[in-house]
Amino acid sequence: MESAWSDIRDRTTWSPDAFTSRVYEEQMSGKPRMSGARAALQYFHVPDDEEDHRLLEYAERKQAMVVRLIEAGDFMAYPDALRFIIAVKDAGLRVAAASSSKNAELFLRKIRLDSFAEQHGISSATLRPGLTLLEYFDADVSGRDFAHGKPDPEMFLTAARELAVDPEAAIVMEDAPAGVQAAKAGAMGAIGIARKDDAELLAAAGADIVVKTLDEVDVAALSKGGLAIRPASG
Repeated sequence: MESAWSDIRDRTTWSPDAFTSRVYEEQMSGKPRMSGARAALQYFHVPDDEEDHRLLEYAERKQAMVVRLIEAGDFMAYPDALRFIIAVKDAGLRVAAASSSKNAELFLRKIRLDSFAEQHGISSATLRPGLTLLEYFDADVSGRDFAHGKPDPEMFLTAARELAVDPEAAIVMEDAPAGVQAAKAGAMGAIGIARKDDAELLAAAGADIVVKTLDEVDVAALSKGGLAIRPASG
């Protein structure tokens, strides 16, 4: 985008070094595609144009890049997240995918849980040959055009409804402050996953507990409706 928008470069605060992972977490993460794109341009003071051409161009280029990476398999699912969802399903809990991203279905369909389990020596009656992560969820509300995005709770409330679970009994796993705020606005429990040194941001957003990895979550407590961090082994 730098070369395409060279005529406005000096009117913005953007630079390659300025677009850090923390900026992404604070400004874009967890938001629908256009909302996230708009937040990024506003953060770097990119001037508006009358027909939102810059906004659309930025969002489209980012989307095309993401799709290329997913289709090429150039991504890594967090192993702790896959271990966690298998453990949760083994505990008899129902799970829903609830992402603002319209790329979620493509991403989830690319992840083979049976292959992951075999590679990591995991045995579970909930797994079968060829099973993808997308098929493992009991409900999927990802990528839908909700009237309100995070931090509004509409998406999470819809997921709870499709799981036939009362919001007060639902627990959301989130790595974005906006997502934690959405969970709490819907009267749900929230576990913040601090993958990018952002534990303080997640706690400030209202997370009930904050972990660095989902391996830290006490699944036994979760199955009883509680939120707790597993005691350290040894």
